[in-house]
Amino acid sequence: MTEAPPTPRSDAWMDALGQAVLLFGAVQGGPPTVLRVNAAAARLWGVPQERAAGRPLLEVVRRHTLEALAERGGELELEMAGRTLRCTATRAGAGEPGALIVEDVTEHRRREAELREAAAVLSHEFRTPVAGLRGVLEALEYDLPPELARKFVGQGLQEVERLGRLVEDLAVGFRPTRARTLPLAEAFARAERLLAPEVTARGATLTFGDDHLVRADPDKLLQVLLNLVENALRYGPPAGAVEIATSGRGAWVEVAVLDHGAPLGDTGSLFRAHTRGPSADGQGSGMGLYIVRSIVEGWGGQVWAERRGERNAFCFTLPGGGHREL
Repeated sequence: MTEAPPTPRSDAWMDALGQAVLLFGAVQGGPPTVLRVNAAAARLWGVPQERAAGRPLLEVVRRHTLEALAERGGELELEMAGRTLRCTATRAGAGEPGALIVEDVTEHRRREAELREAAAVLSHEFRTPVAGLRGVLEALEYDLPPELARKFVGQGLQEVERLGRLVEDLAVGFRPTRARTLPLAEAFARAERLLAPEVTARGATLTFGDDHLVRADPDKLLQVLLNLVENALRYGPPAGAVEIATSGRGAWVEVAVLDHGAPLGDTGSLFRAHTRGPSADGQGSGMGLYIVRSIVEGWGGQVWAERRGERNAFCFTLPGGGHREL
């Protein structure tokens, strides 16, 4: 005896969902049969919505693992065309349709992996200055000549500064965004004031481009500028020139930090948490460009590096002053 599959109600709201939703019925002694798919499911499996109803579920999803999941219920993840999909199914029965829901969690899994990677990098980076401080304090337990004692104190202060910068990067980079409309010149003035001692010590020059009205979190924008300029100073030649150029790109503003450092290698890996190049002073946490990317992508912008003539350019975009969604 064949049990007639239940007829789904008219649920137009399903088409507004970002997840792919497929409703199916159970036919006794036969395979699950599709009752309805929403727009996202039609796109995922390449089947027109009006032609999906009445077809065997396997014919639509084309994967035995998904057919088996629909029959038993439960959850699994699978890779499909380079994407990670989380699939959840409830079984059909007792006059009610079953449901197969597929959600793209690729970005979520990528962020989870990056956070794990960042945690591993931080564990290593905190260990180094802490070990340095321990060595300084152990040395200062002895009656050292004043000149040698001052040298150890200086080393200790450097390690404390390094720890402080790591904490500051994390505190600013990962706190909630508090955006407002501001002129870029305001952020440039703050960055110039904070960077002045390092620019002077290196005999470098720092120049700024045209002003634009932007929509950003002032502290996060400052953190991006500090990280990129310090990176340019660290990897550029002694007494080098660093320029911050700006340009409008429709509703967005592009900011580029340019330096005369050695040509970039694999630019695709520069903004990953573990990446740190051999700089002239050997410093750097390996977190700066990762923090930059996290902040910029957080306000919907893009970040990249490229070679422009004889200079390296580290670029990012941020919303123009007309944006209000941040």
